Amino acid sequence: MAFRDAESWDMQESTMGRAPDDDYKIRLCGEADIPSVIRVNTLTLPEHYTDDFYYQILRAYPETFFLAEWNGAVVGYIMCRTEHGLSLLKRFGLAKKCHIISVAVVEAHRGKGVGTRLIQRAIERVRSESAKECYLEVRVTNTQAIELYKRLGFRVVSTLTGYYKDGESAYTMAMQL
Repeated sequence: MAFRDAESWDMQESTMGRAPDDDYKIRLCGEADIPSVIRVNTLTLPEHYTDDFYYQILRAYPETFFLAEWNGAVVGYIMCRTEHGLSLLKRFGLAKKCHIISVAVVEAHRGKGVGTRLIQRAIERVRSESAKECYLEVRVTNTQAIELYKRLGFRVVSTLTGYYKDGESAYTMAMQL
């Protein structure tokens, strides 16, 4: 898979115009894709994992690690894991949950439904595995992402004070599946 840097994405975007939603391919991630996933993360999010972390998640949860491609370039990803534990939505209940660890879309491809499609594909997959809830953490200042998650059915269930390395707090958002 050819990797394209941010400048190439921006150039493609400006010279080719807005890509229709159906020009994006959503597919499972493979080990050869991890360098592109790391690059998308580096370009789009302030939080970064070790390179090995991506490989660990892919090996443990390959069925819930998806990519968005446009013209052969990885422009977004979502990585999730399934867990068993206390319900975030039902008091004193246990649940099989999907934890969205990270989701990111390169800026030039935002607002085109790519993030929505990635999240929906992951949710479809974990529903088929009997997960009952899905949750994620999001910076309290990331209003664009919070609105997206709300449109998809997530709601704020708690605030994690000082959650991020820089001291910013996060909302835990969850939805019933």
